[in-house]
Amino acid sequence: MKLNRDGWIDEWQRLRDVDVRALDVKEAGSWPLLLKALCLLLALLLSVAVMYWFVIGERRDALVSEARKEPRLLEEYRSKAAKAAHLPKMEERLEEIHAQMTRLREMLPTSIEIPSLLDSISDAAVSNQLIIENIRLRSTVTQTHYVEHPFDIQVQGEYHQIAQFVADMAALSRVVTQHDFTLEPVEGQGNTLRLSMLARTYSDLAQVEEAEDDA
Repeated sequence: MKLNRDGWIDEWQRLRDVDVRALDVKEAGSWPLLLKALCLLLALLLSVAVMYWFVIGERRDALVSEARKEPRLLEEYRSKAAKAAHLPKMEERLEEIHAQMTRLREMLPTSIEIPSLLDSISDAAVSNQLIIENIRLRSTVTQTHYVEHPFDIQVQGEYHQIAQFVADMAALSRVVTQHDFTLEPVEGQGNTLRLSMLARTYSDLAQVEEAEDDA
């Protein structure tokens, strides 16, 4: 329905004359046109407010929360991208480390090979014309991934003979580390020196445990 200027004035006058306290929803059809329009606009605004509060507001909070995560996620992405770029080199290096570990494990004697290793050390001392005072195995020491087999060595000989003996021990096919050197002259023996030291060899803990289980 179209209203001319006089019609709008009449509707405005009717709206001004309305007693809000006397309005009855059941008689909404007879309300002034402007009042109906205002009620419709109010209902629309109320619907929009409710929709914003329950739908848009919740999603906005989620959006704000995700936006706060963005810098951290971006940093994680950059870090992972950098790692991915170096992944081939890292895999190659890891293969090299595994190969080195395999070679080292092959150089570790098993428990039953310890006596023959001590015999090899005795042979090295004899071949260098040293006097063997003592080669004595200590109690084993279990570490996280391996078992230590410490033993005391005490020999007598000249300086160059002792130096060659130490070099021969380092060249053994099995790993033997040397610690706590003491080199002192033997009283009344001229150039003769006494070498005392602690040596250690090692066994793979997994192999030791496997051998114990088999036993």
